[in-house]
Amino acid sequence: MKRFDFILLFLLTAVVVWAQRIAILSDIHVSPGNVNEGKLIEAIGEINAADYDAVMVTGDLTNQGADDELTHVKSLLDGIKHQLYVIPGNHENNWSQSACKTFNDLWGSDRFVFTIDSLVVVGMNCGPFMKMGDGHIKREDLLWLDRTLAEAVKPGMQVLSVNHYPLLDDLDNYRDYIAVLKKYPVITHQSGHYHAWRQYETDRISGVMVRALDMGGGDYGYSIMDIDRKRQIIRVCNKPLGKQPELKYAYKINTDFDDNQPPLPVGASSVPRCDISLVIADEASIFTRVGVDKTSVYYGNSSGMVTAIDKNTGERRWQVKTDAMLFARPAVAGNIVVAPTADRRLLWIDARTGKVMHSHEAAGPYVADGVVVGDVLYQGGYKCFEAWNVKRHKLLWRYDSIDNYCQAEPVVDGNDVVFGAWDTRLRCLDKRTGALRWQWSNGQDRNLFSPGNVVPVVTPDRVVIVAPDRVTTCIDRRTGEQVWREKNEHRVRESLGHNADCTVAYAKTMDGDIVAMSTGEHYELLWTEDAGFGYEHAPCIVLEHKGLIFAGSRRGMLAVFDAATHSRLACYALGSSEVNGFDIDPSTGDVYCSLIEGKIYRIAVNE
Repeated sequence: MKRFDFILLFLLTAVVVWAQRIAILSDIHVSPGNVNEGKLIEAIGEINAADYDAVMVTGDLTNQGADDELTHVKSLLDGIKHQLYVIPGNHENNWSQSACKTFNDLWGSDRFVFTIDSLVVVGMNCGPFMKMGDGHIKREDLLWLDRTLAEAVKPGMQVLSVNHYPLLDDLDNYRDYIAVLKKYPVITHQSGHYHAWRQYETDRISGVMVRALDMGGGDYGYSIMDIDRKRQIIRVCNKPLGKQPELKYAYKINTDFDDNQPPLPVGASSVPRCDISLVIADEASIFTRVGVDKTSVYYGNSSGMVTAIDKNTGERRWQVKTDAMLFARPAVAGNIVVAPTADRRLLWIDARTGKVMHSHEAAGPYVADGVVVGDVLYQGGYKCFEAWNVKRHKLLWRYDSIDNYCQAEPVVDGNDVVFGAWDTRLRCLDKRTGALRWQWSNGQDRNLFSPGNVVPVVTPDRVVIVAPDRVTTCIDRRTGEQVWREKNEHRVRESLGHNADCTVAYAKTMDGDIVAMSTGEHYELLWTEDAGFGYEHAPCIVLEHKGLIFAGSRRGMLAVFDAATHSRLACYALGSSEVNGFDIDPSTGDVYCSLIEGKIYRIAVNE
């Protein structure tokens, strides 16, 4: 045995006094009355009976992010006697009843920082936020992290980084995260998410994934991290309920990181027939599509700001502050912008000045994109769908027989309004009265298979949708009866589009292909082309415009196809995060798209 190995073994087996000891609960998945609730209560009892410097809960507190789940879990966690620090996980962010607002209302923030002696512990939220996607650190959180550590870390201090996700490709901007962390003496990064133990390194930053409350087979428990900064050793222990701790990992503290540069995105250097320009890079993340008029681009960001920028210069014209992250595209109606917010309001804003003309406490949280037809805004909400007269800010009708929230843009055609919701159903309402014409379900009783985030393709006779059940379905527009159903041949999900006369539907598959299908009486595959994305799940619409087909990926790639020949012209790197969608400037015909990382691009098509 080498001398260093012998010394390390001695240090790990010797009786030592640990400088910092932290209990970690991760992936507890508590709903009122479920088995995990009782096990959490048991774990809290054990933690309270022991000596800890702090307790951390590192994501996935609940199963569906429902308000009653969050409130109940907080009432249990409030029983912890030690200092407690909590961040959400994907189950609080992706399926949140409140569009991620209730967590912050209950705990005050979705990030934390505290100090134990000379150890700075910092944790942040990491999405994905209100739609299918990879983990993502909000742009403003990365800036906050850098500012916070620059202020908090003094000579001789070290940093423990905490997140629900590991420092791996699970996070779309993990390289940006690492670039900040490597500026400071980070001793390790702790995460959960996978319900599995794992130790790893990224650029020589040590990472450790810890256990879930329930590991299956009756194995319930939590984790303990002991940090001996005198000997520069970290021990991570498994603590099964009712049993003694078991050492899982022990490793030397290392703060000598590799100075690797983030790899450049792989893609074309230009796109034929297109001029692409960056309009703005926001200091926050952007989860919304954009509204466009003759002078401005309108969007919402993760800091709750409804923003107008000059579309030619990128200069900010005005901002309106709301109380929660924004997910719904601002709807442009002449000189009025209607902003659906996650703090349960509709805001009527003067498009020229940014003055809030009217605020209506309505049926939010709003995460759906609305559509303005004439003077009427058709807007999906939480457990309802509404029609509003924009000029008079008057509710015309509300359909409220929905069991979950609407998310995608509706299609308004003739006297029909067609939209999906996260309650397994696609609906068609009478545009004039809001009366239900028909509703369709795929027969699944799981909300996660709903057509909740797809913009339907509507023809004079039929409606075509895709959904997370990975099947394309065609429905009779008059009766709501199923016409045909594609047999999961191409693993479609939520991305859909169409040609000019809606005779062809385009869908993006989970294998990164674009498939074209007839919208006729029988399923017919017309063509398939590789978009160059690889594995794919971003719910970004597919757009045909001026003879080109545009598709966006979960990792910031833009694929452009020739609509006539179906050949891919380019796969172009816009960034590293999910493309939210495409919107057309009605005055110029330019295409705009936003990325979660806070960027908005203009794509001018050369005809």
